[in-house]
Amino acid sequence: MVLPSLDIELLRSFLAIAEGGSFTSAGVSLGASQSAMSVRIRKLEERLGRRLLERSPRSIRLTGFGESFLADARRVLEAHDEAVLKARGREQRPDFSLAVSDHAAGGSLPGVVASLVRRCREVRFLMTVGPSVEIYRAFEDGRYDAVVIRNDPGYAEGRLLFRDRLQWAAAQHFAWRPDDPLPLISLAAPCGVRATAIAALEACGIAWREVFVGTGVAAVQAAVSAGLGIAPLDSRNLPGDCRMLADDDGLPALPVTELVLHHRARRRDRQAIVAALEATFSEVASGQFRR
Repeated sequence: MVLPSLDIELLRSFLAIAEGGSFTSAGVSLGASQSAMSVRIRKLEERLGRRLLERSPRSIRLTGFGESFLADARRVLEAHDEAVLKARGREQRPDFSLAVSDHAAGGSLPGVVASLVRRCREVRFLMTVGPSVEIYRAFEDGRYDAVVIRNDPGYAEGRLLFRDRLQWAAAQHFAWRPDDPLPLISLAAPCGVRATAIAALEACGIAWREVFVGTGVAAVQAAVSAGLGIAPLDSRNLPGDCRMLADDDGLPALPVTELVLHHRARRRDRQAIVAALEATFSEVASGQFRR
């Protein structure tokens, strides 16, 4: 009996769709069009003689056979990739693309990176830091394995890592009179924290003017410490030489920030990386990396 050949490209396409839940995101990760991904799945189903996916205009889900075949596909691909790496004399080091919002890491970023490297010594990370809104959009497009971002409205439900409180921060010596426009320090748009702060000011009729626009939390912290103005910062990101303004300073209360994790890691080795991420940000929440 001659068995059909399970082409590696077809198996890799099936795995990408199963893990990403989308032909589009799987195609982006593999550098193929949506139509090419559809052709590959059809070829694989023809060779197996079974349906792998149930497709509707709004969703894709694995069939019962697809669920059971997924583990077999993973084993074949892992064995294939390991054999290729050994043949080339290279150590197998899985890649993992991670994006973290600037407000999620803040001044804790060096500690976060060091903790992940310590916990995942065999993993080669590709890490990006940026605004939550851009990171989440890229995650939906399949560009990252995992993202840690603020839980802003409109996002899918993620795994809650920790909560913090947004506060108004100023240098110890800085004074602001409520009858003057508030000198605002913030990250550049698009930034959820910036938008939240501006909405709170305008809801209370408080005039404001920009005095500093930074590209990262470290820049915002430096501007606040220098006494240039007032910035919305999570309490864990308050510089040591600054203070949080109280309610009697005439500023509106800011909401609690939720930091969440989104990931599409289903393989056992990638789930271990996700667990390391959760442990690392538990350290962030406890203030272990606070300077």
